[in-house]
Amino acid sequence: MKMLTCSRLNSCFVNPSQWIARGIILLFVVGNISVQAQELPSHKQSELIKPLNKKLPSTDLLAQINETEVSRVTEKPGLVSTAMQWLRSTDRPGDLQIHGFVSQAYITTSDNDVFGNSDKGGSFGLTEAGLNASVRPLPRLQLSAQVLSRRAGEGNSGMPRLDYAILDYQVYSHEANQFGIRVGRLKNPFGFYNETRDVAFTRPSILLPQSIYFDRTRNLGLSSDSVQLYGDAAVFDWGTFSTQFGVTLPVVDNKDTESSLLLAVRPGELNREVSYIGRGIFETNDKRLRLGISGIWLNTSYDPNNNVIDKLGPGTLQFTPVIFSAQYNAERWTLTSEYAIRPFQYNNKFSNPILDNMHLVGESYYFQGEYRFTPKWEGILRYDALYTDRSDRDGSEFVNALKGLGLNGVAHSRFAKDITVGLRWNVTPTFMLRAEYHYINGTAWLSRLDNPSATETDQHWHLYGIQGSYRF
Repeated sequence: MKMLTCSRLNSCFVNPSQWIARGIILLFVVGNISVQAQELPSHKQSELIKPLNKKLPSTDLLAQINETEVSRVTEKPGLVSTAMQWLRSTDRPGDLQIHGFVSQAYITTSDNDVFGNSDKGGSFGLTEAGLNASVRPLPRLQLSAQVLSRRAGEGNSGMPRLDYAILDYQVYSHEANQFGIRVGRLKNPFGFYNETRDVAFTRPSILLPQSIYFDRTRNLGLSSDSVQLYGDAAVFDWGTFSTQFGVTLPVVDNKDTESSLLLAVRPGELNREVSYIGRGIFETNDKRLRLGISGIWLNTSYDPNNNVIDKLGPGTLQFTPVIFSAQYNAERWTLTSEYAIRPFQYNNKFSNPILDNMHLVGESYYFQGEYRFTPKWEGILRYDALYTDRSDRDGSEFVNALKGLGLNGVAHSRFAKDITVGLRWNVTPTFMLRAEYHYINGTAWLSRLDNPSATETDQHWHLYGIQGSYRF
């Protein structure tokens, strides 16, 4: 039996070229204003010094300038500037490092909702902020942790949560070879972007490829309570091979995760079962070529709530994706592609005609190109494809199966094909602006919490986003 989401076709189209043009023009206009603003102080300074030179002798002018400099030195710094200087300082005991980031995005869609009511005038519903610290009390021991606040539609309210807390002990280290162990709430090592996806500066776009890095199950995919072994080894003179393997307890206490795995938010609980994760990455010495493979064996189970009417029985689920990754880096451009096979297996105890004995194999992939026009300006082009069941790519068998159960289904809920065009402006090393456009065919990765009435979603839709990000 096969399942997942349903939706219905509407028709609402906009002209994407106009939106792209407006976004690019807006970024360049703001850039020109910023450049003029940076040049303004030196111009004003020259205009002020000229009349002074006419009215004051050189000795009096020098004395006045010296007095001004002395007053600047003796002036007490403000609280904010003092705090920022301390945060940027690297001279702390135990090599203490403190960093943080904050990002705000505005997203609007022609149809369907992403991170809030995006198709009703747009939404500022995507806000990310984090504060992290690391300290090295011993040469081989490092402790690090991060608290994260993320507001992203109905699935993430913005309540601060522990993102990761890591005890990292390096057992062996010699030149290019090292081996160690990590314990705590750790980032899940899969693909190229998962471990750093919470920081906007490390992502290639506002939205990562949703075929691999689902935002609707982000908390489940991002981190878990784990014990991980890791190692790096030199491979002759070719490069370095890095490996990670962990035994984990997944984070499943999230409404978005529950609605994705069980079709709706249920009165019972998803349980954390022992799971496994591993990844290997080969990187050449010149950093041009990276090849990787990741594997996850995720186990979870559902316990119904006996105090209320619960339509589900105590069932189990296994999710075992394998991800292949490749990247090539040149001076001005980067090509990246990842491909995933995603088997799902539900047992026969859910007492649900859709979930019982359901076994399907999903497939997803993307091709992405990034081009660096200048050190400050970057462009991105990507094609991203997701199929809930690779043996039913158009969703027709899914619709027929639901009809046999007396239920309605929509084919385009079983796939999503996304074309993305984006522009990034690195205003300063600590501040960045982005604009991007998506044309999407299908709704397979949409959040069920943001789109509760599946039959009202549209197959063909457009997404526009801008984002500002700051880090320290």
